Amino acid sequence: MRTPPFLFSIVGTILLSAGVVTAHAAEAPFYNPTNAASPTGFTIGYELFRTIGCPGRGLFDTPCPVPPPPAPVAAAPEPEPAVAPLAPAPVAAAPEPAPLAPVAEPVPVATLVLEGVNFDFDKAVIRPGDYAKLDQNVTTLKTWGDVDVEVAGHTCSIGTEAYNLGLSQRRAEAVRNYLISKGVSADRLTAKGYGESRPAVSNDTREGRAQNRRVELVRYK
Repeated sequence: MRTPPFLFSIVGTILLSAGVVTAHAAEAPFYNPTNAASPTGFTIGYELFRTIGCPGRGLFDTPCPVPPPPAPVAAAPEPEPAVAPLAPAPVAAAPEPAPLAPVAEPVPVATLVLEGVNFDFDKAVIRPGDYAKLDQNVTTLKTWGDVDVEVAGHTCSIGTEAYNLGLSQRRAEAVRNYLISKGVSADRLTAKGYGESRPAVSNDTREGRAQNRRVELVRYK
């Protein structure tokens, strides 16, 4: 015959009340160490339901206290997205400077040929008989006013080009120095030799070569 569970509950209560049944707290199958219900360390009598049962169920079907739910843990804030550095704005290239306009060469407005003033072959010395002719041209030169004048020296075709270029330069400087000695401002006069590059007449004859050994006065604005 099966004994009802209720009968076991009554018998157990009687035995515990009489001190027949004792239970050590440390040996309880559901002992909760945080509940010091008995100062002796033993659970007897009415103290039984205080120490045995939780976290299951008590001996007298006393429900266990439900612990409060854990406090919610705040979620860590999401990291801010990294901001890519802004690329520097493109700098417009500076416009290339406009090319400089070529400097125009001065244009001669008049050329004074020193008629009869010539040089001996391979010489840059004014002949004594030519000074009077130069004096006449000094008067004409002064009537031009305050203008720039180029004293241009020339040679015949005999000799190398480089040598004749230097010879014509010396002839131009000889005439310039004489004009300055006669009162013409040195700032107005520039000596320049052209060698054999600008013959007045053909160099095929002796007379033509003699005429090409000359000096001219070129007037500029």
